[in-house]
Amino acid sequence: MTDNKEEHVAALCRRDGCTGVQRVGGAGDLGADVTAILPDGRRLVVQCKRYAAHRTVGSGEVQKFNGTARLHHVADVPLFVASCVFTRPARTFAAGQQITLVDVDLLGFWNNGTPLSSLLELDIARSGTNRKLGPAG
Repeated sequence: MTDNKEEHVAALCRRDGCTGVQRVGGAGDLGADVTAILPDGRRLVVQCKRYAAHRTVGSGEVQKFNGTARLHHVADVPLFVASCVFTRPARTFAAGQQITLVDVDLLGFWNNGTPLSSLLELDIARSGTNRKLGPAG
C-alpha cells in the first residue's frame, strides 16, 4: 500500500466501479476508513490496517469492526483490508458475519487488477480457496 493506505484503497474502489467513494479515516472514525456504494447499490464500509508483515489481525479487531461498520455506518458490505494476515479465529468470525477480509496476499491480487467483486465472493474461512459463501441473506 502507499503511504496513505486509505486513499489507495479508495482508488481501488473507484477503479472497480464504486461511486460516492469517500476517505473518512482518522481520529474518531469508528472503524470506517473508506465508504462507497458498490455498483449493485450496496453500501461498502472499509477498515484499513497497515501492520508489519509479521503481525496478524485477530478476532477481536474484526468483531469490533463488525459492530461499528454495521451499527454506526450501516454497512451492507463490511470490508477489512490489512497489510498482514488474519488469524484463523478472525477468518471464522468474519465468514459467519459475512465480512470480507483482504489480507496481504489478496491485496496484491486486488492491486494487480482482480476486481473487488471477485474478492467479495471468496470464502474467508477457507482463506482464498475460491469456495463461495452461501447466498447473502
